[in-house]
Amino acid sequence: MRTAKCVVLVGALISPHALSAEAARSTDFDYLLGDWEFTAVSKQWGQLRGLWSAVALAEGQVLDEYRVVGDEGQTYYVTTTLRNFDRRSGVWDLVGADASGGLGDVGTARRVGDEMHIEQIFGAGGEAPSLWRIRYHAIADDRFSWVADVSKDGGTTWEAAFQTLEARRIGPPRHLPALTQSRPVGPGQTLPPPSPPVSPPIQATRPGE
Repeated sequence: MRTAKCVVLVGALISPHALSAEAARSTDFDYLLGDWEFTAVSKQWGQLRGLWSAVALAEGQVLDEYRVVGDEGQTYYVTTTLRNFDRRSGVWDLVGADASGGLGDVGTARRVGDEMHIEQIFGAGGEAPSLWRIRYHAIADDRFSWVADVSKDGGTTWEAAFQTLEARRIGPPRHLPALTQSRPVGPGQTLPPPSPPVSPPIQATRPGE
């Protein structure tokens, strides 16, 4: 009875409005799903172009790949980001992964009106990490823009509009099904036992070795 009362009390404290607000926030990055091509202007690297694809995972996380390419299709830079909504804080946690760069490119994101605001470290595994404040704006079904301010001294000073980007949709939103699939067990059936671990072969040795 006490457990039931606690459940009722918790249910009363969480309003339908709060639940709907949380559900809305957990879809903040749905606009990014699908395939995009982009052009960008950087104060450091000049004119850029590339491809960007994002997919929703089965449990709501968003996985995306951002790739800067050359005119011949060569890759100049690529990074993969996992975005996961934290219902406790109401913000998104991000972690980027460059090849061999570890998992130090962490950040957070939150919706501000009709925009998404991100603060994230890039190049954490290198000699010159930088802190980026990225603002996604003019978000529509087929396009979006972003502008990034950058700090190279840990947030003490900022260079405004260090990089701007314009993206145009070239593919529909995508969702990835669960990588593992559970199978129902019928009456009288049991799950098969797990496979034994695979041991390395035993190599014969000669006396004295």
